[in-house]
Amino acid sequence: MTSSPRTTRSAAIWTLAGLILLTLNLRAAITGVPPLLGELQDTFGLTGVEVSVLTTLPELCLGVFSALAPLLARRIGTEAAITVALVVITAGLLLRVVPAETALFAGTVLAAAGMATGNVLVPAVIKRGFPHRVGTLTGLSMMLLSVGGAAGAGLAVPLDHLGGWRPALAAWAVPALVAALVWGPLALRARTRRPERPVADISPSAPAGLPRAPADTAAGTAARAAAGQGSLLRSPLAWAVMVFMGMTSLMFYTLTAWLPEIMHDHGFTPATAGMMNSVIIVIGIPLGFVVPVVAARMRDQRPLVLGVVALMAVGLGGLLLAPRAGWVWIAVFGVATGSAFPIALTLLNLRSPDAAVTARLSGMAQSGGYLLAATGPLTFGVLRSATGGWEASIWLLLLLVVPELVCGLLAARPGFVRPVPPPPDGPEESRPEPAPVSVRSTESDRAR
Repeated sequence: MTSSPRTTRSAAIWTLAGLILLTLNLRAAITGVPPLLGELQDTFGLTGVEVSVLTTLPELCLGVFSALAPLLARRIGTEAAITVALVVITAGLLLRVVPAETALFAGTVLAAAGMATGNVLVPAVIKRGFPHRVGTLTGLSMMLLSVGGAAGAGLAVPLDHLGGWRPALAAWAVPALVAALVWGPLALRARTRRPERPVADISPSAPAGLPRAPADTAAGTAARAAAGQGSLLRSPLAWAVMVFMGMTSLMFYTLTAWLPEIMHDHGFTPATAGMMNSVIIVIGIPLGFVVPVVAARMRDQRPLVLGVVALMAVGLGGLLLAPRAGWVWIAVFGVATGSAFPIALTLLNLRSPDAAVTARLSGMAQSGGYLLAATGPLTFGVLRSATGGWEASIWLLLLLVVPELVCGLLAARPGFVRPVPPPPDGPEESRPEPAPVSVRSTESDRAR
């Protein structure tokens, strides 16, 4: 029995509300910690190394747990996985207020694990629930991610002044719990409507689309190929998307981690240098909405990638040659970083033929991408300590612009990721000829 238009419309509205609440909860738990680091260090007696671990831990967890998110969604369904993720975020935020150093670190791991799962599944929810609004809703999600991150950083100190560091850290458990309560009914509805199997059969190396066909028959091989089954790890396009996302994240995290100190060393006051980071984030808020819409309407996104990477190179070159013109380069960095990650996130949808492949690609790209990004701030700081200046570190970022550009251009070419089916069992001479992967696309798909 088919659903009535009223039911379909109400379900879409409920899903959209859940998507909005989910994206608002995917950054605040991370950005709310740095403004409180001084008080946390005094309260728990943290060493400098422990503080560094606390600030690096979220990025590492985003990389590790992003790989597990597709497996969870495959097992219990996308909506249920998102509900679990939001409950885990809530638990992690509440655990961090326990007056124990172990609880602070364990809560950070839990919150980051939940955010990693949500990050991966957002593109799949958009692709499946709103296939004709990919650009618009990806833009909305990016804007809300920035708003949530800015709110977490901006409200941390005022909340600390009102009630101390515990309410400042725990406050974001409230919107996370509200979001979980919205996604709970969606998970129950999905389970009753699709009891046969979760929609998101989306492990990077597991089949997606149709139920698993026998591996040792010609029909099984052909069915896997026709369904787009196989491993994304053998897809060059998937690797290009992953490296591009990783390089854009590496640039952003490295710059925001070290720019205040760089600017302070070149004559800006600490308050002004800190404000520069906020300006970069603020510039990215409107771009996070506009850029995905523009990218989704283009058949070929390579001109966008070329322009954004060129801006990054100009900003880094300016920082190297004329650092006292700091505000100029801050504006350039704001446009470059505020556009690059939205493009990368939009490509997860544009390079995928369906929601299942979108989530698999998202898991692979975000897992590998965040692990790659986590090396940036540390390497930058090690070079700074080894050389006693900023030039070598900035030159390193300039060199990394090259792989960012190459992988970005490869990822932005029109086409779909095609999972490579595994070879069938049996002797070489008895193996059937694999059927070519066939992915049909419509003009409306290209328009998105």
